[in-house]
Amino acid sequence: MRDDIQIGIIGGGAMAEALIAGLTTRGSVPASHISVSEHKAVRCDVLTQRYGIHAQVGAESFLPRIDVFILAVKPAAAAAAMQETAHLLKEGALVLSIVAGLTIAEIEAAYPAHPVVRAMPNTPLAVGAGMSAYACGTHAGAAELAAAEMILGAAGRTVAVHEGDLDAVTGLSGSGPAYAFLMMEALIEGGVAAGLRRETAAMLTAQTLLGAAEMVLSARSSPADLRAAVTSPAGTTAAGLRVMERAGVRSALIEAVLAAAERSKELGRK
Repeated sequence: MRDDIQIGIIGGGAMAEALIAGLTTRGSVPASHISVSEHKAVRCDVLTQRYGIHAQVGAESFLPRIDVFILAVKPAAAAAAMQETAHLLKEGALVLSIVAGLTIAEIEAAYPAHPVVRAMPNTPLAVGAGMSAYACGTHAGAAELAAAEMILGAAGRTVAVHEGDLDAVTGLSGSGPAYAFLMMEALIEGGVAAGLRRETAAMLTAQTLLGAAEMVLSARSSPADLRAAVTSPAGTTAAGLRVMERAGVRSALIEAVLAAAERSKELGRK
């Protein structure tokens, strides 16, 4: 447990809550060391009661004493949030941003001389199975990197990337859960069409994709090798895969990642 660190969060939405849940559930940081500023008082009450943290409307009282400042507001509110908080942070406090499209250069301009880490988490963070990619700014060193990994890793896995890769990360892991949900919808409908009860088809689908993901994460083999291992010549799996190849499922997924990555670049230029 890191009882030597104080964390302050601006924004109390789903991503912020997922980080809070990860940190408190794993015991990474004492709940009393986490403070949140959220403009909705009702939401503050929910976060306080649920996790035992400090949540309030306004951040003036806690910003001067925190070691890590997490910017977790919507992109449209980021400029105002940075302007309102920059002068309150203590010297050397780490700024960890999970705001989509907000560049390291923009963050460092708002918080001169502060170490900055820009991260792109995804929604499975909410169930402790998130994937967060992050890039370090000019002043971020080993200590800041360790703090960012501890916070992001409390609710999933982390990987360090160059900032230029974050648009691709957005297209893959950021938007990826939606692709997986769409595939799950289709597999469930296929199961129902084949005669299964919908509840049974849903369980079979979810556990099958979870198991396949676990095999990829734990195995030294590639997804292609794992697929080949379960595809018997002229068998049922081969028949199903042949239909998917004819329908262009593989190329559609590739194009989906590329389209989402390009859209992320467009949003970053606005």
